[in-house]
Amino acid sequence: MDPEFWHERWETSRIGFHMDAVNPWLVSYWPTLEVGRGDRVFVPLCGKSLDMLWLLEQGYQVIGVEISQIAVEAFFSENRLEPLTEPAGRFTRWRYDVLEVLCGDFFDLDISLLGSLDATYDRAALIAMPTDMRPRYATHLAGLTERKTRELLITLEYNQLEMAGPPFSVSEDEVNRLFGNNYSVECLASTDVLDENAKFRDSGLTLLRELAYRLTQL
Repeated sequence: MDPEFWHERWETSRIGFHMDAVNPWLVSYWPTLEVGRGDRVFVPLCGKSLDMLWLLEQGYQVIGVEISQIAVEAFFSENRLEPLTEPAGRFTRWRYDVLEVLCGDFFDLDISLLGSLDATYDRAALIAMPTDMRPRYATHLAGLTERKTRELLITLEYNQLEMAGPPFSVSEDEVNRLFGNNYSVECLASTDVLDENAKFRDSGLTLLRELAYRLTQL
């Protein structure tokens, strides 16, 4: 899955993955990470997620990365924020107060661009990656963060034969394989959410589970 796939999805407004409200699992489980006010939180593949605004309201510095300029422009315009923009290597940095969004490819990121991070929030990044890309994603993410960095990871599990994805199904075993060498992994919750997601049920899914994990870098 190359960057053009995501550019085309945003250009044609095929963005069913975008939520028009703050993710309730973020509100419920973020406090378990015990991230201090003023700490820097990284949101990979952030799109135009309202979750970034919620994190800002809790007193965090927030830095996201998003490949689609359409998504970045929409985030700031829809929320009536007037950012400053500047080139930053292979990225364009959009900045508003203590919020930054780097427009470019996640895999081009390095620590010099991101700076020190205290926590990561991933609701839509890992499950956007096909199987062959997920190990690269997990390795690159670990290389961008430091010892004891915490992460809230939200995934989906379903029968991949019933729906092609994205979002893709990522099993608990796979989460442990991907992150177990660099993080301690704790599953915080696992809930059947098919009845709450008619579009997935209408796509033919017979089971859909949402899972939340707390990861702490070793």
